[in-house]
Amino acid sequence: MTTTSLLELRKFLAPESVFGAGASALAGRYVQNLGARRVLLVTDPSVRGLSWFEEILAGITAAGVHAELFFDIHPNPRDHEVMQGAETFRAKDCDAIVAVGGGSPMDCAKGIGIVVTNDCHVLDFEGVDNVQNPGPPLICVPTTAGSSADVSQFAIINDTARRVKIAIVSKAMVPDVALIDPLVTLTMQPDLTAHTGMDALTHAIEAYVSNAHGPTTDLFALQAIRLIARHLPLAITHPADAEARAGMMLGSMYAGLAFSNAILGAVHAMAHSLGGLMDLPHGQCNALLLDHVIDYNFDAAPDRYADIAVALGAALSPAASQDEKRQTVLRQVRALKAAVGVTGGLGALGVRPEHLDGLVAFALNDPCMVTNPKAPTANDIRAVYQHAL
Repeated sequence: MTTTSLLELRKFLAPESVFGAGASALAGRYVQNLGARRVLLVTDPSVRGLSWFEEILAGITAAGVHAELFFDIHPNPRDHEVMQGAETFRAKDCDAIVAVGGGSPMDCAKGIGIVVTNDCHVLDFEGVDNVQNPGPPLICVPTTAGSSADVSQFAIINDTARRVKIAIVSKAMVPDVALIDPLVTLTMQPDLTAHTGMDALTHAIEAYVSNAHGPTTDLFALQAIRLIARHLPLAITHPADAEARAGMMLGSMYAGLAFSNAILGAVHAMAHSLGGLMDLPHGQCNALLLDHVIDYNFDAAPDRYADIAVALGAALSPAASQDEKRQTVLRQVRALKAAVGVTGGLGALGVRPEHLDGLVAFALNDPCMVTNPKAPTANDIRAVYQHAL
């Protein structure tokens, strides 16, 4: 892998963030500070029924701001859901957005905002730097430790006609404020904790080996890996452990800051293809693909993957051979997957050999593939999918 110079130009995007117990209760204060009168409160049905959601809603109301609920959102948010949300925003005369939830509500909220201010269909923004006007003020309250949509310049939307997930990448997608409260993740189920946690780990690993990495993203990526390796198993075995939940939320935030600026790689490109074509869970797809992509990519960034192995807890000699480094990082990743219960392959999710042509085509055209450390062919991607079956 080519050594980069510290003199290379790099930019770094991040929102205003408040991290810690009780951060979610500040939503009312922040919408008031932003001068909002009526906010579109974007969430999903599962979050809407939780007690602490009512506290967030009450805080917004107490600040003298009306909240209009929009919660007609599926996992892997659809293009028509974004457009419906934009119509609700206009019809209710809203002037700001608060998103409460995992990646799906936050991505949907980002899409709603730019549709409103640009008067375009959400699919028109596909790709990099295609958002002319930023959306209205946006506050994100993440409820899972994984997606990092609250700190990133990404939004992922399902194009239902083409059955593919599109990526919208723009500094206009960075929220104005992220209120990151570890206590809201205490209600997460073990499988959701595992899948979103592995998603965060994938963000950090792909950012560290990305061909667009830099000194700042490296710091965030490696610390995210350390935090996730330490706290994810504990968050699953002891779900009420608030410190473990805080460690995961911090790891997710750091991973998000890393990948938002260094972008991602083949794992996410392939997972987006799976999510779009087959409507499969994003975090779980990432987890099942991660070690297979590492094995494919390893030769392009052996020393960086060795750093990842050490961050995951391995003792690796500086004199270790390339094969030792490869086997060590694969062993560490697979051990963590096993520890959190992410086992099996894509076949258990319904992926079959006859699906591979479509999956490969969409994955190769995903913008995340551009920053993968190795430029794959269609046959390369097909082989990785096959190994992951």
